[in-house]
Amino acid sequence: MNKTYSITLIALGAALIVALSPFQIALGPIPITLQTLVIGLIATLYRPKEATLSVLLYLLLGAIGLPVFSGGNGGLHAFIGPTGGFLLFFPLRALVTSLIANRKKSLIQIFIANFLGEVVLFIGGAIGFIIFTHSPIPTTLKLVVLPFVLPDLIKITLTTLFSLLLLKALQSQSYFKIEK
Repeated sequence: MNKTYSITLIALGAALIVALSPFQIALGPIPITLQTLVIGLIATLYRPKEATLSVLLYLLLGAIGLPVFSGGNGGLHAFIGPTGGFLLFFPLRALVTSLIANRKKSLIQIFIANFLGEVVLFIGGAIGFIIFTHSPIPTTLKLVVLPFVLPDLIKITLTTLFSLLLLKALQSQSYFKIEK
């Protein structure tokens, strides 16, 4: 694969995250967003390098102040608030998911890959919440984990289904060839 193709995929991945990030449902200090859905989709479709770099580019755009984060926020301050752990663990979520699911056609493998990636993200989000808010673990679980289990299972299911459809549609492109 040539560098131009790789850079294009990275830019498109970051653009997809940016496009879906403004949509949120306020649920206490942490909103429900579509960021994790699209990160899971990119991580499932892309190879680990392009998936992780797409997320890092997205974070860089937000860090320099562009309003690309959830709710149209941007700037370094987003990394040191209640949602900072989630942002910081987005690249690891993408990497874990991509390493496990990368271009596989198994519904179960894609679901498990996204589930494990989401577990990594929950851990990072909870750690960040504890550090930045000085909340005890029970409060963190109540505010940061439990309200998001069902919505995230729904997003993981949608990601799995969308990924399979897109992989089938894109398999004529050598980059997206499905591994058996």
